[in-house]
Amino acid sequence: MQKILNWFTPIIGIGVAIFIVLFLISINAEDEFIEVEPLVYESSLVQEKPKQVWLNHFSKSQRLGYFYPVNEVYVKVDLDERITKAITYKLSAPLLDPYQLFCLKEELKQHKLKYFLEKDAYGVELLIFSKNIAKLNSLVKVLKNYQISATVTSYKEEYK
Repeated sequence: MQKILNWFTPIIGIGVAIFIVLFLISINAEDEFIEVEPLVYESSLVQEKPKQVWLNHFSKSQRLGYFYPVNEVYVKVDLDERITKAITYKLSAPLLDPYQLFCLKEELKQHKLKYFLEKDAYGVELLIFSKNIAKLNSLVKVLKNYQISATVTSYKEEYK
């Protein structure tokens, strides 16, 4: 048994080597050498059209200022006083440009006031959720620094 195992490995190796040699000879025997002209390399630059990106529209605009990526957003807010447990006030401010709207939003963040913004062609109306009327009056005074004339009134939505 030991003699068979000693000869078995070299016999398999020689068999595989003969198979590979015969396989390579059969593959290469079919190749015919045809004389072909060398390939010519042609290079030409392809002009790519610039991609239309929606942000490029803002750089070409004649109007300067702060732009919003969305024109209109509709959100329904339930203003029932039983849920909010706060008196709702309405702040109206006619804004001349988007920068004033930006300043108004930043001041609302600084005063930590929750609000609902409604913008139309005539101005901006905010519904502010607060119990502190003094804080709202101080906001109106601060907005005068930005040349924003704002008025605060109590707001009661009538349900139909």
